[in-house]
Amino acid sequence: MSATTTLQGRDASAAPSRPPAVRHTRGARFLLLFAVFLCAACGLVYELALTALGSYLIGNSVLQTSVVISVMVCAMGLGSLAAKPLRRRAVGAFALVEGVLALVGGLSVLVLYAAFAWLQLYTPAMIVVAVAVGLLIGAEIPLLMTLLQRIRRQEAGSAVADMFAVDYIGALVGGLGFPLWLLPTFGQLKGTLVVGAVNAVAGVIVVVFIFRRQIRRWVRNALLAGVTVVLAVLGTTYAFADDLEVTARQQMYRDPIVHAETTSYQEIVVTRSTAFTGEPDMRLFLNGDLQFSSVDEYRYHESLVHPTLAGSRANVLIMGGGDGLALREVLRNDDVQHVTLVELDPAMTRLARDFDALRDLNDKALEDPRVKVVNADAFNWLRGARQRYDAVVIDFPDPDTAALAKLYSVEFYHLLGQVLTPQSRVMVQSGSPFFAPKTYWSIAKTIETAGYSTTEFQVDVPSFGNWGFVLATPGGGTSPPLRLASGAPQLRYLDEAVLKAAAVFPVDRRRQDVRPSTLMDPAVLEYVQDEWENY
Repeated sequence: MSATTTLQGRDASAAPSRPPAVRHTRGARFLLLFAVFLCAACGLVYELALTALGSYLIGNSVLQTSVVISVMVCAMGLGSLAAKPLRRRAVGAFALVEGVLALVGGLSVLVLYAAFAWLQLYTPAMIVVAVAVGLLIGAEIPLLMTLLQRIRRQEAGSAVADMFAVDYIGALVGGLGFPLWLLPTFGQLKGTLVVGAVNAVAGVIVVVFIFRRQIRRWVRNALLAGVTVVLAVLGTTYAFADDLEVTARQQMYRDPIVHAETTSYQEIVVTRSTAFTGEPDMRLFLNGDLQFSSVDEYRYHESLVHPTLAGSRANVLIMGGGDGLALREVLRNDDVQHVTLVELDPAMTRLARDFDALRDLNDKALEDPRVKVVNADAFNWLRGARQRYDAVVIDFPDPDTAALAKLYSVEFYHLLGQVLTPQSRVMVQSGSPFFAPKTYWSIAKTIETAGYSTTEFQVDVPSFGNWGFVLATPGGGTSPPLRLASGAPQLRYLDEAVLKAAAVFPVDRRRQDVRPSTLMDPAVLEYVQDEWENY
């Protein structure tokens, strides 16, 4: 959201009583418009940083985005009104606004991360920060418009057009630069600090190079000293950012963190400790959600994979599962000839290949010559896929964001049908029938609505609790049999008796009347957010 969304034409173009005429250099107007460009880019980055952080820490990206945008836009309007009395001293006021915005915006991610880690007050803190940043962004445009008119008087419409054009271009650069360059290069915490420094420099450009003759020397020196302090604070924080991030992150996890990184898609954290059994316990978390514990992950992955491979299995597709653990189970079958692993985040498959502890746990599965790794969005990848697969293992995280909910939609399973044979077997991890029964049965109904026959079952995974899966085959005929292949390898958890019992649900967790999930009506997202927030 660019700063000009709160611009009111008459206020923006109206100038207070004209100060004594000052002759400006030819480049003064260009420098001021460049400052507008920088301010717009920085403002949008702050907004994107707040929405991304909320999605990582809290989930529910739609709600986080809606709250941040609505709160900031409202605050921007108020900031624009509040800046009207400041236009008489527009130069000093603008420098002051930029200095405070640089400090508040630059430190925003660190403050919110700390509020989440230590105080568990993320949402109230986020609203306060969004209001503060929005007020300051809103104050920029009336002040900048006043300064623009001081350099060269223009008709109101022409001045607004110039300001809008530069502002929107800056917003474009900020919006694209955040995910494509700033986040991958610096990460969220350091990235906002860098943007804060740019914001401070924008104030310096206006004060020092354009309007230095219009303010008293002591005022100019005071403003420059203030900007220097702001840059020093941001620079010092940048120098200690890694340590601060590690300390805050460790506060959120019970066990020592041995690996952590924030990618363009998610926050990846690996912890390691000693379990009560005396075994090493390595755990993988994505955006704070547990993905596996090395102590009992075999229960989950045996249940996910081996009933799927009870039919033909020469050509297997795994979607998700970038840790390589489902792939490990697939490769235990010698008659599997080819496996395609589709994982969105290349950092996850790189970790599975290069991080020694995880590489040992997955038995170096990603190095097997039968494996082809594709780093792509599964939904879009399916739209262009033409190869047919005998068995499909779907191991996505729970659908607690809009981006994940589309992978549990009727449309997704329709696309999946394009790569199946009439005899293909598909397994979908489907959450917990005990903790989230509506979510579980909505996934099952969604698969059925897409034209599959299904068999539902549940297992116990101590680190997760009760967990459920849906086995599906194309066509609306008889439910697929829940069994193991005759040549299945020796397993630690599953056998035919366990599978037979797994298909029986207790009375209080049997099929419920729920809606299927589609792209336009992501019911599964509604259910998962409603159910998991109670645990």
